[in-house]
Amino acid sequence: MNNDLIDQFIDFYWLTTGASKNTLSAYRSDIKIFSDWLNENSLKDVNHDMILDYLSYRKDTRISPSTQSRFLTCLHSFYQYLIANKLIKIDPTEQLSYPKLEKKLPIFLNIQEVERLLDTPNSSSLFGQRDRAMLELLYSCGLRVSELINLSYHNINLKEEFIRIHGKGNKERLLPMGELAIDYLTKYEINSRPILLKNGQSDSYFLSNRGKAMSRQNFFYIIKGYAAQAGIEKPLSPHSLRHAFATHLVQKGADLRSVQLMLGHSDISSTQLYTHIQNAQLKTQHEKHHPRG
Repeated sequence: MNNDLIDQFIDFYWLTTGASKNTLSAYRSDIKIFSDWLNENSLKDVNHDMILDYLSYRKDTRISPSTQSRFLTCLHSFYQYLIANKLIKIDPTEQLSYPKLEKKLPIFLNIQEVERLLDTPNSSSLFGQRDRAMLELLYSCGLRVSELINLSYHNINLKEEFIRIHGKGNKERLLPMGELAIDYLTKYEINSRPILLKNGQSDSYFLSNRGKAMSRQNFFYIIKGYAAQAGIEKPLSPHSLRHAFATHLVQKGADLRSVQLMLGHSDISSTQLYTHIQNAQLKTQHEKHHPRG
């Protein structure tokens, strides 16, 4: 019975929010683990004290504050769904306290490190041209890695110098591309993509050596490899270039509203993170160089 409720909620949540596969998978796992802990009890019979007991149990397993916060958010949505469908009358998650989360600034690359990374692929080789085009586009537009690897051929217009992105919640946004990104994308389209297609057909813009869509895992290994070649010792992921894109825009004076639109953030509070990064940098420079720092 519990499993049926979980499946129905996940389907409803996906239809109403357009949440990513990763979010849906995490929510399903969170509720399933809670359901298993309940043993034979129904999720519909849960009360406030049972949730507190479960949270206490999970703390003993050293659950992180961020995981606990996600679980509470997920559970609240689940019980709101049950109330809306008249399966329960009282939401047991009401008045639960969320853990205080430590705000961690993301690791990002400075402009010189980005240039070293982008210059690393061999732009005269088949895969080097593809990889350079991917890195240039990632940094030029601040894309999420899922948006990059899911980019369709018909969503990119080099002549009009923009790309059409379907982001979180299937929200669409149009993004301008820089001249360098357009140059490398043009080279990729002319020289590399036709060969990677292997006489087949694919609407995916960036292709693997098998002529199929590039996978998230494959691109993660690609960018890690280039970071090592470029001598960049910071922990790096495809998301690092998205952070660099936003940070460098803010540093150069871009207004937060514009950066928010380009990143596809639904809430500007997410974008304000990059002003904190800039302030942290200024503080570091002051402490390092001021005689009374």
